[in-house]
Amino acid sequence: MKVLAIDSSGLVASVAVVEEGTLLAEYTIHHKKTHSQTLLPMLDEVKKMIELDLKSVDYIAVAAGPGSFTGLRIGSATAKGLALALSKDIVEVPTLEGLSYNLWGTDKYICPIIDARRNQVYTGVYRFVRGELTVVKKQDAMDMDELLDYCERLDGQVIFLGDGVPVYKERITARSEEQFIFAPANRSHQSAGSVATLGEIYAKQGKVVSAATHEPEYLRKSQAEREREERNSDGNS
Repeated sequence: MKVLAIDSSGLVASVAVVEEGTLLAEYTIHHKKTHSQTLLPMLDEVKKMIELDLKSVDYIAVAAGPGSFTGLRIGSATAKGLALALSKDIVEVPTLEGLSYNLWGTDKYICPIIDARRNQVYTGVYRFVRGELTVVKKQDAMDMDELLDYCERLDGQVIFLGDGVPVYKERITARSEEQFIFAPANRSHQSAGSVATLGEIYAKQGKVVSAATHEPEYLRKSQAEREREERNSDGNS
């Protein structure tokens, strides 16, 4: 089985190809350019470097959310376009599960955090049990202080990772320098290699959708939608 994966759910843009548990290629950029500028050229470069015939790909895996609204839309549209053109199904890998898979093998709790502004993060809590990623707390958008309250009650160390770490690191450390630790830089951000690896596992479990039915999972409304609702509410009061 060969899986082509895309992750543009955050600040990082990443493309990877995995075949039967082997990572054939991964191209990851963490820079200021928009994903609409980088994603397709990265995909083309990977294709050329490993002489990839896109028709040989079995599934398209995509980081399906939550995350940046714009990034998710770009990744979703790219995955959908490829899947439609190639007549392939899509594997929707929750962004936070893909992030957590970066830390495969740890015996600690894993808490990815993606900054959602207004003191909120997209988050969940995960753990590896006999090598399998398991959900301790389902992904959700929640207040950072509520998350830290929850994590303090866990019976072990918690590893934080994701683009929310630089934003909230001081607050996390202030709670506990012993219980709360941080993933290293090379494991702290989105990786299409992890999405592809999980995508291969999920595809073998039958967790796939058609290109026509795929939609990203935002978890909450965009800031523009919330502001519009607030204006309408003010206008009606």
